[in-house]
Amino acid sequence: MQIIHIAQIVKPLRTPLSHRRTMATARRVSLQSTLQPEYYRSGITQDSSDKISSLLQKNHEAHHIFFNRDGFHNHIAHHLPTIWALRAGPSDLQRGYDINQGYQRPLEPLDKPALTNMHDTGKFASYVGDERHYHDFLVFFQEEMEKTSMPEVINKYLFAGDERADDLLSRLFAGFLHPIIHLGFGLEFQQPAIVAEGLAQAAVHGPYMSKFFLPAEKAAKDRASEPSKTIVELLDEIHADQELREAPRWSDGNKLRDGIIGRAADRMVAVASQFRVKPDELEQRTAEMTNAAAYYTAGAQREGHQRKYDFYCMHCVNCSIFFSTFLKQDWLSEANKVRLLNWKVWNDLAMYASRKSPDIRLDLVRSYKPKKPSGWDEIQDRVIAFEDDGHASKLVRAMAHGQQICKPYEDRDEFRVKHDDWLQMGHMAIDSVEAGEPHWVRSAGFDEAWDKPELRAQL
Repeated sequence: MQIIHIAQIVKPLRTPLSHRRTMATARRVSLQSTLQPEYYRSGITQDSSDKISSLLQKNHEAHHIFFNRDGFHNHIAHHLPTIWALRAGPSDLQRGYDINQGYQRPLEPLDKPALTNMHDTGKFASYVGDERHYHDFLVFFQEEMEKTSMPEVINKYLFAGDERADDLLSRLFAGFLHPIIHLGFGLEFQQPAIVAEGLAQAAVHGPYMSKFFLPAEKAAKDRASEPSKTIVELLDEIHADQELREAPRWSDGNKLRDGIIGRAADRMVAVASQFRVKPDELEQRTAEMTNAAAYYTAGAQREGHQRKYDFYCMHCVNCSIFFSTFLKQDWLSEANKVRLLNWKVWNDLAMYASRKSPDIRLDLVRSYKPKKPSGWDEIQDRVIAFEDDGHASKLVRAMAHGQQICKPYEDRDEFRVKHDDWLQMGHMAIDSVEAGEPHWVRSAGFDEAWDKPELRAQL
């Protein structure tokens, strides 16, 4: 097998150049202080922008998308843009990189014959789903972008409507939404190199979500004449559904794949397909999705226990911010924006069911007493300083964004999270992780998830 290292593909610059004079490309990360993401704090400096650009470039050139052979994800390209948007300084960004780079895997050497074969449509599928080919897919998508453009590549490989695109789009939602989160960061922060990472990441994930999304899509079309239900109506329906509550088991390796899709796919399709987006509803339904994800994620609490967020449901909140970005892409058709949002809502409903449909206790959120009462700025300063891989900072930023986009619709019944709830949930998030391990509960509907002495003392 002929192999070639990334240094032979991405040639080093002969003379160091300031990132403020370097455009972002499919191979080069470059953020500018003038960038305005979906949610950010004013006062971002060019020094911070140069620092994050250099750190993300190192990550791009050096590290695999999984940090181990079990498919655990490299979050550096999630963590650093998040805290940068929250006005992290250069030293904060360096610390965030340093605490996470030591356990990352190096990129596999490039398999040049595989890369060549990927450009053959008939051979492309033979490499999909194999994490050994992440580097090959990364360079493949970079080359495709250089031949055409980032929007053309995304439309071709995710939204063409053919078998290859539908397969890759399903994989984008696998791994608890990590590939679509990664793609979202690339689009929101206008970094084609990170988009290429997200597409390559999707290509090496498994196909199991297609067994749910494609039947749900067909069922939704079959019932197109029916009025759509709201997301919270369907959450209530799932919570009351004995078949869905019993489908996931504590012993399942992946409770979404093995429990809901593996044992109750038909029932989950029947429930999820009752939700459908119309093109003229995109903005409101995006806000509804964000509100509902926060509602069941923050509300999945147990009385008499510490407030903790469910690790898996939390990803549905963290992903929500990027759907505001997707709406702004004029190269993405209205039909494909509808399709993306339908799939995200169906995913969220299935994710809730996969955690054994926990009781949603918004009263426990509203009665919570913050450790350090404050506004968003103080919460965001604390989460910048918190040492994790970015899950906590993503959660705080997504909720601050959720408060903004839901404000116009708060009088609607399906928006169960109201204005003051968002800041309360932000306090609960930072307090819960600062309280120490475990930072999260895992599968909050199961008694076993809460059966730890350190979770029993209420905050």
